[in-house]
Amino acid sequence: EIPLRLVGSEMCIRDSFKTEAVMSLKDQITSDMRDAMRAHDKEKLSALRMLLSSIKQKEVDEQITADDAVIQQIIAKLIKQRKDSVEQYLAGNRKDLADKESAEIKTFEVYLPAQLSDEEIQKIVDEVVTSAGLSGPAAMGKAMGMIKPKVAGKADMGRVSALLKARLAQ
Repeated sequence: EIPLRLVGSEMCIRDSFKTEAVMSLKDQITSDMRDAMRAHDKEKLSALRMLLSSIKQKEVDEQITADDAVIQQIIAKLIKQRKDSVEQYLAGNRKDLADKESAEIKTFEVYLPAQLSDEEIQKIVDEVVTSAGLSGPAAMGKAMGMIKPKVAGKADMGRVSALLKARLAQ
């Protein structure tokens, strides 16, 4: 027997097989934006609106529907931009603007997976370098190509590059 319910003038079949809905990252961001609206948290609301705007822009530009991996790339890009801005603001003696950017970074970081530590990155770098038998600075591009899929979204590629460069220089 299929459970039915009346909606308006139509009969709808209720999905009785759905046990627990797993929210996509975009749905989670939208939900958090609504919560920020209700809590009158202007800074968080502004940051989340900016994030959703960036996601929609990417969807329109590339005519895709952004999945969690694409959204994580967008978030990583926005965080990198904010970090660069913080450095510039601090160099320009604008602590107020640097604090605003740092708050946005904290808001965005919630939506990224846990970041790998330097030790974990070093382990991955060592594993790739030894398994592929790479050595010297000329192997940097090949090694990065092999490492990137393993750490995508979980580590800052600048840190990965620095650790790899040090390893290949040995």
